[in-house]
Amino acid sequence: MANIVIVEDDPFLREELQHILQKGGYSVVSISTFDTPVEAVIQADPSLVLLDLNLPNMSGFQICRTLKAKGVGPILVLTARNQLRDELHALELGADDFLNKPCHPKRLIARIEKLQQLYATMPALLKWAELTLDERANILYAAQQSVALSENEAIMMKLFINNAPAIVTKEQLFTALWGSSEFVDENILQVNMTRLRKTLEKVGMSQSIKTVRGVGYQLVGGETS
Repeated sequence: MANIVIVEDDPFLREELQHILQKGGYSVVSISTFDTPVEAVIQADPSLVLLDLNLPNMSGFQICRTLKAKGVGPILVLTARNQLRDELHALELGADDFLNKPCHPKRLIARIEKLQQLYATMPALLKWAELTLDERANILYAAQQSVALSENEAIMMKLFINNAPAIVTKEQLFTALWGSSEFVDENILQVNMTRLRKTLEKVGMSQSIKTVRGVGYQLVGGETS
């Protein structure tokens, strides 16, 4: 039975959501104290997190980002905040879906079922050292920070993480990005690498990709002694 964790500070709405979900056949854990919400959610071992944004002590945005950095998901945001910027920000931080209150129970259950089905067929988060790549959302997490990746950036990071700490050759990158190394100008690869490094600067990881002259590139910084 799927275990849904509700993170909602309104006791009446929390009780209503719990009733809806239990009626739908789900096991439910409700977070009712908010001193350490992230730890409480992780301890509950969720199959899905139903998350409000307007919460005491720590905002839903912060909770979403932190949970995703720890590999927790899926996360469905259910909030009264109906501004587009709030939805886009939540999705950028790794939320898997976004619904506004009030929400019809059937719509809520349908979205939960869809996310459960999606996650059942998706691979696990990719991790290496301080880095976690969410392939579903093309979001990279590092040191409690997150950044959205373009499609090409996500392809390259997946290749680097899967091969780390081994060198990823230029030919491997050409094949992953464009299907072949034929008829592809190497300058295009360099442009893509420059863009990726600039993106990594946003999470303090600008030095994590080392150029191996004449061969390719290497993800560095996560070796253990």
